[in-house]
Amino acid sequence: MGMQLENYRPRSKLVTKTTPVDRPRFPVLDAHNHLADPFGGGWDQKPLNALLDLLDAAGVIQYVDLDGGWGEDILHRHLDLFKSRSPNRFRVFGGVDWSQWPAKGDGFAEWAAGRLVAQAEAGAEGLKIWKAFGLHVRDDRDHLVSVDDPRLDPIWATAGRLGLPVVIHVADPVAFFDPLDECNERWEELGLHPGWAFASPPFPPFMQILDALRTLVQRNPATTFIGAHVGCYAENLAWVGAMLTDCPNYYVDISARIGELGRQPYTARRFLIQYQDRVLFGSDRGPDLEAYRLAYRFLETDDEYFNYSVGEIPQQGRWHVHGLYLPDAVLKQLYSDNARHVLGEWEAT
Repeated sequence: MGMQLENYRPRSKLVTKTTPVDRPRFPVLDAHNHLADPFGGGWDQKPLNALLDLLDAAGVIQYVDLDGGWGEDILHRHLDLFKSRSPNRFRVFGGVDWSQWPAKGDGFAEWAAGRLVAQAEAGAEGLKIWKAFGLHVRDDRDHLVSVDDPRLDPIWATAGRLGLPVVIHVADPVAFFDPLDECNERWEELGLHPGWAFASPPFPPFMQILDALRTLVQRNPATTFIGAHVGCYAENLAWVGAMLTDCPNYYVDISARIGELGRQPYTARRFLIQYQDRVLFGSDRGPDLEAYRLAYRFLETDDEYFNYSVGEIPQQGRWHVHGLYLPDAVLKQLYSDNARHVLGEWEAT
């Protein structure tokens, strides 16, 4: 009997409890999310009141919108749509226009630092660096730019001087950098999204990128960096923990990594307790009520072996996760206190 793997829909026969968590134990500050397509659900085209009602239902009192990092025109649009209309609910982050490097030449970093100042003056409250940095960004000589390229230090120094945290995403799951063969645990996902495969060559090896991130953070101690997606290395929490220990200006968020954390629940629980003052909550799923409630269930309960994705099929790999049942003191820091420390106090609605 033959069957295509894509048609396989196994249903677990384990008898385990399900604990619905409609609202988080403490108010939530979502420090990593989006509002526009393709990641944020197109809320820049929908009524603001509907968005606010959804966030109220989810217990999300404040929300960081990273979509301003796509470009300054988008930044100003999001500031107008969200920040100006609900200033205590939203923060919008700016970004770097890497496409200008060929035209700006040796003056690119100073130019980008100047644009960051202008973005802050317009209302941006942080800097988002996308994963093109380290994988695709090229300089005026058409050379791939390393994450720790010292020519870019004026950008990071300016962020530090302005008090703008830098959310930095430089690498995807480790399996995205492996050969796309029968041993790759993300084979199905990469089959659906072939543009997410970054095997070396031609791309830099995964650890080369992560080591460069560590060098970058260490070289700029006056700047606060937030490593997106558990520091881009949720598969190795010991490595992430060592970087947190060595770099007091470094934090991480848990956005879009429930699937990784939940398949190593003992290690993940110890990690979140040990570094409870260095980890921020983030969803990266847009303002999705079901996704929020799934995250709360994962963090707050001891439920076993459940799907970490909204929908029938796990999105990132064919495994299930286990809840972490974190202590209240840890949940409170994770849900909001750490973000307030990093982002600055911000009056709730």
